[in-house]
Amino acid sequence: MSKKPYLLLLPVIFLSLIFIVGILYGLIQSFGIIPSLGMKVPTLKYYQELFTRPELLSSIGMSLYIAFVSSILATILGVLICSLLVLTGKGKGKVMHLVKIPIAIPHIVVAMFVMLIFAQSGLLARVLFNLGLLESPNAFPTLLYSQNGIGIILAYLWKEIPFVIFFVITIMANINTSLGEAAENLGASRWRAFIDITLPLSMPSIKNAFLIIFAYNFGAYELPYLLGATAPRAIPVQAYIEYIHPDLLHRPYAMALNGIMFLVSFIIVLIYHRTVQRNPN
Repeated sequence: MSKKPYLLLLPVIFLSLIFIVGILYGLIQSFGIIPSLGMKVPTLKYYQELFTRPELLSSIGMSLYIAFVSSILATILGVLICSLLVLTGKGKGKVMHLVKIPIAIPHIVVAMFVMLIFAQSGLLARVLFNLGLLESPNAFPTLLYSQNGIGIILAYLWKEIPFVIFFVITIMANINTSLGEAAENLGASRWRAFIDITLPLSMPSIKNAFLIIFAYNFGAYELPYLLGATAPRAIPVQAYIEYIHPDLLHRPYAMALNGIMFLVSFIIVLIYHRTVQRNPN
């Protein structure tokens, strides 16, 4: 038996072990076990304080809010655009090349775009001011660094609407071509065939796209750090602040926040796996 396949898997196994050890080490510290600091007795204190310290509780709420709103909006808008592309037969070729562009651009670059366009001194504010629609650029609504997280959500939408389209369109187009056209041949209108057949059968892929972007948005660091308010902060940003705190006794708080992110992500992975198992195609 050839050993080559197993040798090729060694880098993956090595990286997986590092990842697993890192997670276990962080979880152990989240229970207050850091021998180098004289903390050797496990405790749930740090998890309990996540729900009593206002800034930590606000971080959890902020991350859930940003992840849910941006994921729902990206999924809805992505499916709408995807539906239009499928119904008009433009789901291939140059259109899909354009869809891929935002997916390839790093989130940090997207944050720069959002700052340039949606800041009070940005492009959109200046255009509206020059058109006479604003008394001054400062009259433009504060979309960045606000507690409602609009700037972060806008950046996520720019990235994730194309992702939803790219994730769903192939399956939706295949269903519409086969079963949708069969329904049309039996007398259903094109729109009715799409609503009653194509869209319901595409729902597993749509749900999976939502779960993927929700999991990412919940644990992402770059956009909440660059575009978010100073308070409340998203969980990854607050965890980083707790981690670099001069008082090393704050380290378990950072790990407890990471533990919450891991738990939510793990639940999403289980839901995703169950969805795929029910709908393997």
